[in-house]
Amino acid sequence: MQITIVLPDDIANQLNLQPEVISRRVLELIAADHYRQSRIGAAEVRRMLNFVSRWETYEFLKREKAYLPYTEEDLEQDVQAIRTVLVSE
Repeated sequence: MQITIVLPDDIANQLNLQPEVISRRVLELIAADHYRQSRIGAAEVRRMLNFVSRWETYEFLKREKAYLPYTEEDLEQDVQAIRTVLVSE
């Protein structure tokens, strides 16, 4: 899919933006935003941005502060799961 973004020339010149840089950055912002919303996973982010490894993907997500929501309820469930495993050993 190809998307066109219309940006006034004077603003593009003021920001010293190059088309290939804008295109990449917009794609990164879309990927990070949809990851935050749990609409795509890390594997899809990796594919969208052509990263070589999952570590490169995780570094990107960290840099973008794109963390999945983790609630106190999630934490409590994880703690309970760990307790269950430890008791059954």
